[in-house]
Amino acid sequence: METELERVRTDDGETLFLDRSDADRGGKGPFYAVYVDADKEARWGYFCDNCGSLDNAMDTMGRIECNVCGNIRKPDEWDAAHE
Repeated sequence: METELERVRTDDGETLFLDRSDADRGGKGPFYAVYVDADKEARWGYFCDNCGSLDNAMDTMGRIECNVCGNIRKPDEWDAAHE
């Protein structure tokens, strides 16, 4: 069964597609995958479910941080040398 995607809009009015079946756990709430198209061929980024923002960033270690509410997903691999 295919999951129906939600349409979300950026501040610039661009329509994107949010997949609530594709989540990464954050400290304050999940981050959901967002795609450019409904076929999920091109990933756009993440949606923070804690505050409803698309304004977030991922670093090279896989950490996601919401720039609005500070929700954070810890990196997949952590190395104390990077602190």
